[in-house]
Amino acid sequence: MNDSEHAAPPTRAANARSWWALVALCGAVLLVMVDNTIVNVALPTISRDLGASNSGLQWVVDAYTLTFAGLLLTAGHFADRFGRRRLLVIGVVGFAGVSVLAAESSTLAQLIATRAGLGLFAAMVFPATLAILIGLFPDLKERAIAVGIWAGTSGIAVAIGPVLGGWLLEHYSWSAVFWINLPIAAAVLAGIAAVVPSGGMAQPGPFDLAGAVTSIAGVALLVYTLIEGPNHGWGSLQTIAGFIGAATILALFVLRELRTGHPILNVRLFTNRAFSVASGLIAVAFFSLFGFIFLITQYFQAVKGYGPLEAGLHTLPFAVVMAVSSPLAMMLARVLGPGRVAALGSAIMASGFALVLLADRDASYWGLIVWSMSLMAMGLAFVQGPATNIIMNSLSPQQTGAGSAVNDVTRELGGTLGVAVLGSVLSSVYTTQLGNQLDGSGLPVEAVEASKASVMAGVQVANAIPGPGGAQFLATIQDAFVAGLHSSVIVAVVAAGLVAPVAWFTLRGKQLGDSVVAEPGPEDVLAKA
Repeated sequence: MNDSEHAAPPTRAANARSWWALVALCGAVLLVMVDNTIVNVALPTISRDLGASNSGLQWVVDAYTLTFAGLLLTAGHFADRFGRRRLLVIGVVGFAGVSVLAAESSTLAQLIATRAGLGLFAAMVFPATLAILIGLFPDLKERAIAVGIWAGTSGIAVAIGPVLGGWLLEHYSWSAVFWINLPIAAAVLAGIAAVVPSGGMAQPGPFDLAGAVTSIAGVALLVYTLIEGPNHGWGSLQTIAGFIGAATILALFVLRELRTGHPILNVRLFTNRAFSVASGLIAVAFFSLFGFIFLITQYFQAVKGYGPLEAGLHTLPFAVVMAVSSPLAMMLARVLGPGRVAALGSAIMASGFALVLLADRDASYWGLIVWSMSLMAMGLAFVQGPATNIIMNSLSPQQTGAGSAVNDVTRELGGTLGVAVLGSVLSSVYTTQLGNQLDGSGLPVEAVEASKASVMAGVQVANAIPGPGGAQFLATIQDAFVAGLHSSVIVAVVAAGLVAPVAWFTLRGKQLGDSVVAEPGPEDVLAKA
């Protein structure tokens, strides 16, 4: 029997057990979200040890986020059908097991494959946490607080990943960033067993296999095309065919979901204005954030010369500002309305990214970089909690499983595309500028090509050249990377900057007891769906 069938819906305000259950659920969120970024600070070391190119490093990051995002809908669907706590436990146990395989990887291909495996089990964990949380807190005021804590944990986990990874690399090898998952997973499992109830209602009907396959294939092909675009050429037949193929598959997915009686994703949810705009805000926020973290950890090590721990510690202000800003965002949402606060957050993030355009290889950390990261963190906090609350309060109780999965998909898919797009822009600009500077310079062809493939390889080559020549070569490498960083950040500024006014003028709903009451519009279709 489905374990969710034993659960009775709460009939009064959440008790102390519910808040302890929230702690356990946030621990599960911490486990899977830390892995989004903990590996970033290890990328230069992985590049040296496993001979990874820029494209290879993108795959180390995106193999996780791509699998995570691609399987979230399927996993959320399974959670509704077979029990949310049951799938949560399977996900945590599997995550711990695959972490051992990742730690023991001896080749780049093995590491990428195990990162994909981690993404598979992370997809089982994440949607279950939010769906269970919604059931634990029927009182809308308490739910808003709980969602704010959940969202804040997610953002803080993303930020502390590089710090934890840097500390582990300072004392151990890069494999330690995977071994650390085991004690965290053990603590999470103990908490789930002690205080987390089963939750959700059985969802009868056939499994939407066609929807699952087309959603996974479409997202995978899109991200693959973006990552390999700089290698094949943006105007090449492979790249154009990849984009056309991805668009075709995703269109087939939408058509399938509209026609089936048991969709893996009810795409009609997006006729709800509040739901769709809030989902877009979260997607753009994580698109910009994940792409930036992928780049800034390399900037700290390749350009500023920080060690892994030092690089991680220099991202710590992000987590601090995020922790302070998350409760402030939920309080402001009660005064201004969650839509306005989320729109303001996107604008604040855009301003933080814009500050990075002033940074060069000699930029002051305390004079410039820390302020840009602080604005990004505050902006993310203002987007995450209010936008998540809008999404979940836009839905009926029967749609919380699907809604939490969509909320998670937008977050992970946005992050996956952020690493792919911003990383590809960086690679294109970096490789082109370096080629213009070094081709025909008289340096060995092998050294030039290695430097084009990876900025850390370029730093190694420069350090091997004695005297002023080596210093000049290093400056050329760093300037090319900074040029690529600036081009990438422009994409983030435009994305976050454009979505802010859209959200400001479309999310005009007022708040009533922590639920969103919007003006009549397309979202009313949801009640009939």
